[in-house]
Amino acid sequence: MKFTLKAQDKLSSARAGTLETAHGTIETPIFMPVGTAGTVKAVHQHELVNDIQAQIILGNTYHLYLRPGLDVLQKAGGLHKFNGWDKPILTDSGGYQVYSLTEVRKIREEGVTFRSHVDGSKHLFTPENVMDTQRIIGADIIMAFDECTPYPCDYNYARRSLDMTHRWLKRCCDRFDSTEPLYGYDQTLFPIVQGSVYKDLRAKSAEVIASFEREGNAIGGLSVGEPAEEMYAMTEVVTNILPKEKPRYLMGVGTPINILENIALGIDMFDCVMPTRNARNGMLFTRNGIINIKNEKWKDDFSPIEAESDLMMDQVYTKAYLRHLIRSQEILGAQIASLHNLHFYLWLVKQAREKIIEGAFYVWKEKMVKILGQRL
Repeated sequence: MKFTLKAQDKLSSARAGTLETAHGTIETPIFMPVGTAGTVKAVHQHELVNDIQAQIILGNTYHLYLRPGLDVLQKAGGLHKFNGWDKPILTDSGGYQVYSLTEVRKIREEGVTFRSHVDGSKHLFTPENVMDTQRIIGADIIMAFDECTPYPCDYNYARRSLDMTHRWLKRCCDRFDSTEPLYGYDQTLFPIVQGSVYKDLRAKSAEVIASFEREGNAIGGLSVGEPAEEMYAMTEVVTNILPKEKPRYLMGVGTPINILENIALGIDMFDCVMPTRNARNGMLFTRNGIINIKNEKWKDDFSPIEAESDLMMDQVYTKAYLRHLIRSQEILGAQIASLHNLHFYLWLVKQAREKIIEGAFYVWKEKMVKILGQRL
C-alpha cells in the first residue's frame, strides 16, 4: 500500500491524498460504505460502482466468520471473489461487534470468548486467529484486534483496556508478519488507537501505535455515545501525534457534520452504517439539510427527491412516491433511500477533496456545517 499527500488546507489540518492498494487507488478523504456481511444493504455492486462511485467498501470479520464461514470464503478465493467486488475492501477485526455483545462475551488476556448471535455457539477470538481470519477473508486493509471501551468509561478501566489493546497489537503484528496473504496480493494491517475520552490515554495510545510503524493507523472507540465535542477533542489529540505521511481512519463516524469536522482535523478515511440504516427508516441526507420522508408534509410533494443531485434516480422519483414506499415498507423504498444517502456521502467527501485542492476547504466547511444540520 502507498499513501501520497496531494494537498493540505491552509486554515485547518484537512488534506487530500491517494491511497494505492492491490485492488485500486482510493482518493482521500473518502467515505467507505459498510458491507457488514459481504453486502452493502439494499445496494447492488454495479450501483456502488456506477451510481454511488464507491472506491472501497467494508466487510466485518465477526459476521463473515459466522456466516458464510471461513471454509466457504476460502473456497471462493476470498471476499472479493465471493461477492464480485473487484475494488478495495477493508475489514474491521470484529472488536466492536464483540464489544456490543455485552451479555454473551468474556474478555481475558488470551482473547474474547463469546456466543454467536446466530445460534448461541461458543467461539474464541484472539489476536492471532483474527489475523488468520482476515487473511482468509482477503481484505486489502485489515484491522488489529482491540477492545472498544463503552461510554462512559471509568478511567482505570480505560487505562487497563488500553494496555491490553497494545499487548494484543504486538501479537497481531507478530502473527501478521509471520504469515503470507493467501490470494496473491498484499494486505495491510492498521493498528487502532483507543483511550476513551481521556486525553492522556489517547496521547499515550497514539504514541504507542505510531511506534509500530505500520502503513496506516486507525482511531477507534469514538462515536459510541460521547458528545460530538468530545469526539473532536480526542481526534485532535491523536492526529497531532500520528505520522502525517500515513493515512488516518476514524472508525464508525458518522453524521455529515461529523465527517466534515473530522476532515478538518486531519482524518482521511471514514465509515458508518448511518446512511443506509437511517435510509431504511426514512431519513434522507441532502445538500440542503435532513428530510424525514415519513412526515405528512411530503405526502403530495411531487418534486424530485433532490433537485441538485446528479444521481439520475433522484430526478426520476418524487418525495411523495418515496414516502409512499417507505411507509408501505416496500423493499424499493429502502433501495432508493439507501442509494440516495450513500451517493450524498460520497458527493460530500468528493467536494471536500476538491475544496482542499482548491485551497477553499475551511470556508466551505463552515458554510456546509450550518446547512447540513437543518431539518427540512
